Amino acid sequence: MISFLIATAALFRSLWREMKDPEFRALLFLALLLLLTGTVFYSLNEGWSLLDSAFFSLITLTTVGYGNMVPTTPYSKIFTMIYLIAGMSVLIGFLNKVGISVVKRHHERHPQESGKGGEGKR
Repeated sequence: MISFLIATAALFRSLWREMKDPEFRALLFLALLLLLTGTVFYSLNEGWSLLDSAFFSLITLTTVGYGNMVPTTPYSKIFTMIYLIAGMSVLIGFLNKVGISVVKRHHERHPQESGKGGEGKR
């Protein structure tokens, strides 16, 4: 549990630090806009609660797809196909940016492990 909390804290520190980068902010904005769009769309067209709609939007964009909720209307099915293609592109770009930030921070804190400034571990 402690390691999970440490990793989560490191993730949030990296996110906060990356907020200075305009590309990161744009990807974050697009990711949040996509989640909001999906949430509103599914709530209105499927009659799901906001929580269920947000849950479905997130599991759809991350391709988890539990299968406990599925779009039932033709409009929702068409929207979901477009939502997946557009959303995955933005989400992959955002997650890539986060991953690069976390790795960069690790290398700054532990240069000996990254091959900078010494022999490193063998």
